[in-house]
Amino acid sequence: MPDELRDILKRFPGLNFEVVTFLGDRIGETLTGEVEPVVVNVFGDDLDMLDAKAQEVVNVLNGVPGHADVKVKAPPGAPRIAIRLRPERLTQFGFRPVEVLEAIQTAYQGTVVAQTHRGNQTIDVAVILDPAHRQDPESIGSLLLSSSRGTRLPLAQLADVFPTSGRPSILHEGARRRQTVTCATSGRDVSSFVGEAKKQVATKVNFPAGTYAVFSGAAQAKEAAQRELLLNSAVAAVGILLLLSIVFHHWRNLLLVLVNVPFALVGGILALWVTRILQPDQSALTIGSLVGFVTLFGITTRNSIMLISHFEHLVNEEGITWGPEAVMRGASERLMPILMTATVTGLGLLPLALGAGEAGREIEGPMAIVILGGLVTSTALNLLVLPTLALRYGRFEKGV
Repeated sequence: MPDELRDILKRFPGLNFEVVTFLGDRIGETLTGEVEPVVVNVFGDDLDMLDAKAQEVVNVLNGVPGHADVKVKAPPGAPRIAIRLRPERLTQFGFRPVEVLEAIQTAYQGTVVAQTHRGNQTIDVAVILDPAHRQDPESIGSLLLSSSRGTRLPLAQLADVFPTSGRPSILHEGARRRQTVTCATSGRDVSSFVGEAKKQVATKVNFPAGTYAVFSGAAQAKEAAQRELLLNSAVAAVGILLLLSIVFHHWRNLLLVLVNVPFALVGGILALWVTRILQPDQSALTIGSLVGFVTLFGITTRNSIMLISHFEHLVNEEGITWGPEAVMRGASERLMPILMTATVTGLGLLPLALGAGEAGREIEGPMAIVILGGLVTSTALNLLVLPTLALRYGRFEKGV
């Protein structure tokens, strides 16, 4: 759908457009102030140099596979009419500069001169030039002005009026001028695109002293969020391992609990692989999928704890001798709780997984896909493989 929209909009010359989802628009504006996922800010002091280097960056991005909608945010060359006052003429005919400027502003921008009231509404009354005259650039010089002495002269007698080009805005950040190049991706994930773009910009664009480019946007925000998520998850994992080492009486039983984590990892990776085949333009590893892995590990670890702790209960509390009979009984008694946990979780996430490609589900969709895929493999292996491993490697002895 985005590619089809781009093909239609490209038929209109001179049209700048961006194809984004609603959630992507909101996230992009929050992160960088731009809606596109790839943002290259070129910083410097010389505006002409910034424009030249920004155009070089545009040329480089246009050569990177997977680019779409590459453009300069504030391009120069916008047509405008310049009015340069002539001080000697103003003095000669008794005009004050502020009077001339205010008259021009009133004529083409409008000035509020009064207010009228209608019930509880207050309506401004503005004075402005007739639209037919405002739409003709050639008539600006014939604008008739009056001085405080009553002298009436056209604007062309008091100022130089000429067409020129300029820029609609001058962007600033951190007290430095910048020019911004934005870009989207098509048929490729953002992270790999940015990685290749960085290398090509570094090798093909020569920035003079005081001028440099900074990549920002969704890819950089994603990397920072991934680092923070992985760091917090590692700290939490260490704490969980310490607590589990206290609860379980033998290190082999602790390892049996952790064996279920690879079981879940297999299903999550397979689910992402299938999703990548069906939607090649989507990134496989996203913040949503990482959150899904963290959630999945918690659910599967709970199931394995439930099974291994029940084995210990049968041996320590009920006095059953550890062996195949104890394994079969423990697995059968924990069959329904584990299945119910997986089934309820899967049914709750199934609508999100089925609508993962819809707008507004860029985060919940990948998370649900990872959890569903991991639950399938972890539940099956937890009930079929883990009891066998517990019988072979577990240490369940009364009083231990």
